[in-house]
Amino acid sequence: MKTNDFDYELPPELVAQTPVEPRDAARLLVVDRTTGQITHRHFYDLIDYLQPDDVMVFNDSRVLPARIAGRKTFTGGIVEILLLRRIDADVWEALVKPAKRLKIGTRLEIGEEKMPAEVVAQGEAGIRTIKFQNENRLTEIGALALPPYIHTPLLNPERYQTVYSHQTGSVAAPTAGLHFTPELLAKIQAKGIKCLFVTLHVGLDTFRPVQEGDPQHHKIHKEYGFVSLEVAGELSRAKQERKRIICVGTTSVRLLEYVARQNQLPEIKAFIGWVDLFILPGYQFKLVDAMVTNFHLPKSTLLMLVSAFAGKELIDRVYATAIAGGYRFCSFGDAMLIL
Repeated sequence: MKTNDFDYELPPELVAQTPVEPRDAARLLVVDRTTGQITHRHFYDLIDYLQPDDVMVFNDSRVLPARIAGRKTFTGGIVEILLLRRIDADVWEALVKPAKRLKIGTRLEIGEEKMPAEVVAQGEAGIRTIKFQNENRLTEIGALALPPYIHTPLLNPERYQTVYSHQTGSVAAPTAGLHFTPELLAKIQAKGIKCLFVTLHVGLDTFRPVQEGDPQHHKIHKEYGFVSLEVAGELSRAKQERKRIICVGTTSVRLLEYVARQNQLPEIKAFIGWVDLFILPGYQFKLVDAMVTNFHLPKSTLLMLVSAFAGKELIDRVYATAIAGGYRFCSFGDAMLIL
C-alpha cells in the first residue's frame, strides 16, 4: 500500500468555493457496499435510506476562531497563528508563521489589544506551544480559518458551522454535518431514528495531506474527544440489539472506532481524552455500519478511511462517477451515503 494509490485527478473547478442553499439541497451519492450500486439523489432524500430504530451519531464540535494575528513584542514583527488544540488552561498548540523566528521564550502581543503571550515549547513543521494571558479573549480576537483550498470569502460565518454545533474547539468544521437543517433533523427523529451527539475537535490532519510514500509512516495528530455516559449506554444497546449505527462524518467514525477499541463489545463506556486512530484499508470496523461523508482530497487520511470502509475499488469507481457527474468536492461540496 502506497500513498500514491490514493491519488486521483481532481479538476479544480469541482472544489466547491461556496455552500449550496439551502443546506440540504446538496447532491447525495448513495453507495451500496454489498451490491456496488451507485444512486444519484439529493441530501434531503437521505431520510428515504434510514430505518426506524437506526442510530445516527453526530459530531457537535463547533469551529473556534482559530486564525489569530499578533506581533513580536520587542521587534514588532508580524506573526500569523493558527490554533490547533488546547493543551491546558491558556496553553495552546498552534501552527505559526514565520516559524523560524519564533523560538522558546519569544514574547508576543495578540490582536489590537496587545494581549501578552509567550512561546513555551517548540515542535516540528512550524508548530509551537503558546501560553496566552487569557484564552477566553481568543474568541473575540480570532477569525474562522477556512481550508486553504477555499478562496472565496464566506459572507455568513455560521454557514461553516453545523446547525447542531455546541462544543467549541475545532480548527475546521466536521463538514458532512453542514448538510443538515433543523427541519431534516426533525423528520429523522420523527421517523423513529435516535440522534446521538458526541464531540471530536477536528485538528491538524484536516489541512495536511499524507507526505510519506508509505501511509503507515504518517504521523497522525491527536484530537480531543468526548462520549457521554448516556451516549455510551445508547451505543451499547444499539450494538447489543443489532441496530444500525450511522456516523455523520469521518470525525464521528474515528471517535467511535477508537472508543470501541478501548472496550469489550457490546459494552461501551463513557470516554474523554485524546484520539489518534489512523484508519487504513484492512481495518476491521467494530461499531460503524454506515456513514455520511463528503468527497475528500487526493492522498488524504479521510480518503483512506472511506476506502477502508467501502473497499478501494468501489471508492475509486464512486469518485470517478462523481467527477464525471460534476459533483462538488471538499468542505462545501456534495455528500455520499455509504451503506
